[in-house]
Amino acid sequence: MAKKLASWAETDLYWSEFDDTDKAAVLDLPHRTKRIERHGYIVREGEETVHSCVILSGYAIRHKIVDGGARQILSVHMRGDIVDLQNSFLGLADHNVQMLTGSEIAFIPRQAIRKLAFERPNVGMAMWHDSLVDGSIFREWMANVGRRDAQTRVAHLLCEFSLRLKLAGLGSQTDYELPMTQEQLADCVGLTPVHVNRTLKMLEIKNLIVRTRNRGIVIADWRKLADAGDFDSNYLHVRGNPALS
Repeated sequence: MAKKLASWAETDLYWSEFDDTDKAAVLDLPHRTKRIERHGYIVREGEETVHSCVILSGYAIRHKIVDGGARQILSVHMRGDIVDLQNSFLGLADHNVQMLTGSEIAFIPRQAIRKLAFERPNVGMAMWHDSLVDGSIFREWMANVGRRDAQTRVAHLLCEFSLRLKLAGLGSQTDYELPMTQEQLADCVGLTPVHVNRTLKMLEIKNLIVRTRNRGIVIADWRKLADAGDFDSNYLHVRGNPALS
């Protein structure tokens, strides 16, 4: 299991700044790995949490269910992401985390996370940074749903996926598989599935994207799609802020 945790840790942006004892401490974290199938839950709103977790493969979503049963997806997580780091301190889940795909998850006891964060300042700073970036993404998604029109919302989301999948080694900036149905996309951007379908077709008509089999997205002109999506990657806080090709 330590080998699997190492494959996650080395994807962290701070890994190169850890000294050998920091690295050893991360790899020595107690954890168990578990396969969770598509639509399975990592945590449900209202539950007491005893673990944080790392996605070793696959995709997950954070979401809230409102009165009447409607769902709002708050963020999407992929391989290498630490999910529910905040519950190392809060302890009570205020939202759901559910699998988009079958995935392998490493569960780490929250007490071990807290102990490591205080004993190893470099690791604690990396965890703090991770939580702050989550907050930045939440703010951007709030602005996306609240103040952008349908085409801009969808184009923005496609741009975010392109960069994050590229950084995670899961696709290229202009050619990737979108791991979501149109219904799930709709729940990300606050639209109906029908409206999302019309919007994707409009982006195709404008030669900004091409949809291929298996939910593939090919971006014909990344800069034009970024302009259409009012997209600025600064909110992702990626070191070096990858160039927009």
